[in-house]
Amino acid sequence: MAATFHDGEVALQERAGSRAKLAEIGPRVIRDHMPDQHRDFFAQLPFILVGTVDVRGQPWASVLAGEPGFVTSPDPRRLAVAARPLAHDPLAANLAEGAAIGLLGIEPHTRRRNRLNGWVAGRREGGFDVEVGQSFGNCPKYIQARRANFTSAPGEARPAQVLDTLDGPARQLIARADTFFIATSHPQAGRGDAPAFGVDVSHRGGKPGFVRVEGDVLTVPDFVGNAFFNTLGNLAVNPRCGLLFMDFDTGDLLQLAARGEIIHEGPEVDAFQGAQRLMRFHVASALRLPAALPLRWGRAELSPVLEATGAWR
Repeated sequence: MAATFHDGEVALQERAGSRAKLAEIGPRVIRDHMPDQHRDFFAQLPFILVGTVDVRGQPWASVLAGEPGFVTSPDPRRLAVAARPLAHDPLAANLAEGAAIGLLGIEPHTRRRNRLNGWVAGRREGGFDVEVGQSFGNCPKYIQARRANFTSAPGEARPAQVLDTLDGPARQLIARADTFFIATSHPQAGRGDAPAFGVDVSHRGGKPGFVRVEGDVLTVPDFVGNAFFNTLGNLAVNPRCGLLFMDFDTGDLLQLAARGEIIHEGPEVDAFQGAQRLMRFHVASALRLPAALPLRWGRAELSPVLEATGAWR
């Protein structure tokens, strides 16, 4: 039987004191198939988040959008995605058959989310299929309630911009964000016989300004969660990661290639109310896709759980 968690995740679980519990419940809640509820959930979404790894081993976090129903599930072990990657998104080159992939289905206005990792099972005109390796749900914590609606007229897309360093507009977008997404991977991602060695794409939320920006270095508090440590476990064994920030007003996307580290304790952690630890990201490069996302968003209602969290001093 394949292991539910890899060594990096296990090490973080042991450090947090959750290992014994997760060794028991992990195999029950992390499945090799999707329950019908998850299959129906993906089918009602106007967008999904995607994590992949390029040929150089760099993870990327991406987003795909379409009319609800653009994701379907022919059977409990498979998702069919009828959408093409956005222009200039590294995702287009990363969808090779057999490649490791992570998906996050999230419905912000209901604060529901489900995750899976697996493999690209085939490409076709206008889309691709995903074979499920691991499937599991997540709690609603830290999700800002805003409704997303797909539009076939996203506005006039402008040329992609490659940044060697974060410029002023990029830093401003990050500094005011209340949400971002992160893609991480195990160094051996892609082995079909070890679903725990996969790619993960995850949501992170906080009060506006919860991401501290200092030049090309971002620092983020990590709040209490499900204690699976999928993201942090990957960072512990492979610091390369991809971050995705969205401008919910304009449809702009900012994709970052970074190296992450975990700060488990110290005065910085103690100074941020509610933080269990910190994540620090050193940005190596960025890709800005102006007006690329064909979604329009309603007004956000911050998660009530965030009332117990602080701010950067």
